[in-house]
Amino acid sequence: MIANKNLLLMPGDGIGPEVMTQAKRVLNWLQETKRASFNIEEELVGGASIDAHGVPLTDAALAKAKAADAVLFGSVGGPKWDKVPFNIRPEAGLLKLRSELQVFANLRPAKVFDALAAASSLKPDLVRGLDIMIVRECIGGIYFGEPRGIETLPNGEQKGVNTEVYTTHEIQRVGRVAFELARKRQNRVCSVEKANVMEAGLLWRQVMTKLKAEEFPDVELSHMYADNCAMQLAKNPKQFDVIVTGNLFGDILSDLAAMLTGSLGLLPSATLGAKDASGRIPGFYEPIHGSAPDIAGKGVANPLAEVLSLAMLLRYSFDMQEDADAIEAAVERVLAKAGRTPDIKAEGRPTISTSEMGDALIAELRAI
Repeated sequence: MIANKNLLLMPGDGIGPEVMTQAKRVLNWLQETKRASFNIEEELVGGASIDAHGVPLTDAALAKAKAADAVLFGSVGGPKWDKVPFNIRPEAGLLKLRSELQVFANLRPAKVFDALAAASSLKPDLVRGLDIMIVRECIGGIYFGEPRGIETLPNGEQKGVNTEVYTTHEIQRVGRVAFELARKRQNRVCSVEKANVMEAGLLWRQVMTKLKAEEFPDVELSHMYADNCAMQLAKNPKQFDVIVTGNLFGDILSDLAAMLTGSLGLLPSATLGAKDASGRIPGFYEPIHGSAPDIAGKGVANPLAEVLSLAMLLRYSFDMQEDADAIEAAVERVLAKAGRTPDIKAEGRPTISTSEMGDALIAELRAI
């Protein structure tokens, strides 16, 4: 059994608590079978924290996140909080967590399970066997750059300002993550920016080119403009192995890639920081599907992205490779033979609830 690890759960809003409940069942299975032992705490974030404390992330919750070996996150946001001030919107809690934890490399796999090839928005032959890793820089770029804000001009018009900013260091550190991941995959990296119209993109391309030459000469590197990358993902997605890009483009392209897999409800993510002096790598794990307020509370959300995020947590933060493999294999078996939640419904398969999907998954894990 692995030594006790400190794990913070932050279910958040919308369907977050529902899918987190099923991830907790997997954590219980890990502990019941003596595969792992965790010290687990739970904290509010996002709209739930606004309702309870007036802010999307309290200092106490942030302190617990910093002290944890890893954070498993649900989702934040919803129409209930649309009118709160911009600086305390639910999403501000998420952005602050990423920034304060200094988790800069967001890993978003887009993998098509064989059983779901027909559920993709593209023809099955274009996506069957698809396995892409998108590495998104997560605490820089236009989401954090200064100056930013809304100002009133002398003529009474208003002007919104956001600034795309990247430094050499920020590009290098996320680039290294992408190159190192590629070495464990097909050894190919596609770096994505808009070097044709943006100076930040031009710097990105220059830094990535130099990094490859100096530190990763064995890895194939290509460059692509972000708009072309979006088109190529829809046209021929299997041409990609690892895609590395900035915060804004990574946000957009990873959602596009998500639909190639059949459902947002299937895609996990890991956001990693730099290794500290003790060898610890800060890790923040979350599904990419958002809070889905339209189906919250109905018991129909797909919990598999949250469960797969937990598998990534075991793999990257706790080095529990066999257990991560076991969970991912169980998910694949469930998709092949169990019922389906509404987002991945298929003819001839019963439609099941969030908890019933959890039941099927736990049954597969217990059968190991």
